[in-house]
Amino acid sequence: MHSLTAHSDTDLLNRLRDGDRSAFDLLYDRHWDRVYNQAFKKLHNPDAAKDITQEVFIHIWTHRDGNHIDNLEAWLFTAVRNNVFRELKKEVKFIPIPDLLVELRSYYNEADADALQKELMAAYDRLVNAMPPAQQTIYKMRFHEDLSTEEIAEQLNISRKTVQNQLTRAVSVLKTSLLAVVIAFIAQS
Repeated sequence: MHSLTAHSDTDLLNRLRDGDRSAFDLLYDRHWDRVYNQAFKKLHNPDAAKDITQEVFIHIWTHRDGNHIDNLEAWLFTAVRNNVFRELKKEVKFIPIPDLLVELRSYYNEADADALQKELMAAYDRLVNAMPPAQQTIYKMRFHEDLSTEEIAEQLNISRKTVQNQLTRAVSVLKTSLLAVVIAFIAQS
């Protein structure tokens, strides 16, 4: 393998297409840290980051015959991004809108990020406005006015459990629907 270390990624990819396991091993060693760090930076979960890193390299190996990668770094970045979004979809993890927008800006150029932000905010407004009135009031008090569930319960003269149940339902609908918007946007990109 030492004789391959001087080869460029393009040369190694060409050798990999011919089934050269040493070329794959060198690509893996050369890029594993970068792929892992990118996944970890997005997920903050070492196990999920390792899984994504392995999936990316497994894909390179199993599709070596059909992979026509011109720019390996760009391909790896895109592969990690797509796998991170798949992982987030599996977890259906709630990411506050401002955090989501900051995260997405790191993936897209300014014009795409602006378009996605407008699309997300429009979808968010529609979803909040479509909530039942009591749920909408509770949601806005919690996330727009930053009141605690106890403060909301006290102001509305309802139980804290009712507030929590309404918030759980609202957040569940929002995260599912907004994630669908993000995934649809990614599919168009």
